[in-house]
Order: sequence, then C-alpha cells, then structure tokens
Amino acid sequence: MKPAGLGHEISPREAWKLFGIMAEFFEATERLQGIRPAVSMFGSARVKEGSAYYKLAEETARLLSDAGFAIVSGGGPGVMEATNKGAFHGNGLAVGLNIDLPHEQSSNKFRKVMFAKFATAFVVMPGGYGTLDELFEALTLVQTGKTRQMPIILVHEPFWRGLLDWCKSRLVEEGMIDATDIDLVQVCNEPKEVVDAIFAFYEKRGFEPSPAEREVMLNL
Repeated sequence: MKPAGLGHEISPREAWKLFGIMAEFFEATERLQGIRPAVSMFGSARVKEGSAYYKLAEETARLLSDAGFAIVSGGGPGVMEATNKGAFHGNGLAVGLNIDLPHEQSSNKFRKVMFAKFATAFVVMPGGYGTLDELFEALTLVQTGKTRQMPIILVHEPFWRGLLDWCKSRLVEEGMIDATDIDLVQVCNEPKEVVDAIFAFYEKRGFEPSPAEREVMLNL
C-alpha cells in the first residue's frame, strides 16, 4: 500500500494500526454520544487514596454528578479513581476512558481526543506531565477555535500559582500569547466553586452547542 504523495510503502502492520484507530474513534463516538452535559476531569495517577488531592477530586466529582453532569475521566488510579468514585456516588454517569501511560494505566481503549469532543467543561486537578498535556491541549483547542468556548478550571490555586505566574510573566510579557488568553483559565479552590463556575458560564446560553459549534466539534 502506497498512498499518493508518500515516498514509502505503508506496511500491513501500519495499515491495520490506522484501521484500529478509526475503529476506536467510531466506537467511542457511538458510546459517548448521549452523555451530555459532561465534564472532563484530569489529574495525577499517582495521588494516593485518602490524600487531600484525592478527597478534593472525589468531592468535586460528586457535586458535579449531583448537579446533573456526567463525569468523564481516565480509568486509572489516583485522581481518576477518585473522580470515578465521586461520580458513582452522585446522581450522574461516571465514564472512564483509558490512555496508554506506562506504569500508570494499563489499557488504551479510547483515544484522549474523546475527552475534548464531548466536554462541556474541563476540570483540572493537580497532576504531572500527563495532566499538563491535557490542560494545554484543551487550552489550545479553545484558543484556536477548534472546539467551542467552555470553562477550563484549575482546582487548588496554591498548586497552580507558579504555572500561572510564569504564563503571565513569560508567555504574555514576551508576546507568546495574548493577554486575553490567560482569561481562558479559571481557578477554584472548593468543589462548590467549580460547580458554580460552570453553571455561571452557561447561565445565559444553555449547555446545548449552537449549530456553528456542532460543526466545529464535528471536525475535532
């Protein structure tokens, strides 16, 4: 197999990998289609049960679930386990999607793009490189108009303070991003603040995407 414009053959193994990715997208889209409004939650897989961050994630997810949101997170340990537990004990759905992170998660059933495709808001708990990857991907998608405008909420200000200060003092001051891009992020400390921030964002427009937003999301 040799698609036009490529200078090398695609091996059967590569071709099957592409078909597998397409199948994952199709299956995930079919399964997640009816779960809106949904909140995607991210955070460290290394947080221990009973820790302050674990309890914060669990309570945040429970309140969001009680407020009627489906909670979408990774299916692994740490913050992801806490969010799934909190959502399970609330009134909404708990959806766990795994991605492949050696030593932290064990399966790769759906791609992380699904976190963004069906989200009404992003709630980001303290975490490491994987969490930062998800955060900056969400910010980039919203900033560039590749997905609709939505709340991106960082939870626990003391953890995020240094990063936010750096974004302002380096990225904004040196012209790498616009000053208004900082406003894409909100910071909350308490679970109830997170719920209130999401409802405040959608108060006048509702949770359903507009026709224009549906078109944007279709191409995500």
